[in-house]
Amino acid sequence: MMRLLVPARLRKAVRTWFDSRYISISDHRQDIRDALWEVQTLRREMATLQSEVERLRNARPAPADRADRADRAKIDEAHRLAEETAKALDGVLQNEVLVWQAIDDLRAGRTAGEQGEQSCA
Repeated sequence: MMRLLVPARLRKAVRTWFDSRYISISDHRQDIRDALWEVQTLRREMATLQSEVERLRNARPAPADRADRADRAKIDEAHRLAEETAKALDGVLQNEVLVWQAIDDLRAGRTAGEQGEQSCA
């Protein structure tokens, strides 16, 4: 290893640059302690949440057959009504399109006789 004579100002500037780029060992140790404390806190919270999940799973009541059948009937009825509503709404929207097309034709000066009759859905 070779030693050189370096002016004090340059040495101080280099040390200041290194110090600004790197943290001290004590700061690094404190960061590690803080991270370890965070990990331990999160571990305790996870254990608490896992025990809460297990408690809730065990506290869940067993479903009754009648309730299941009643719920199933309600679900099926809601599904049927939703499908009927969707079909009816589709018909309404198709009729609305036809009405607006007729209005546009009338505004353009054409009549239904010139275009040919259009049927409603």
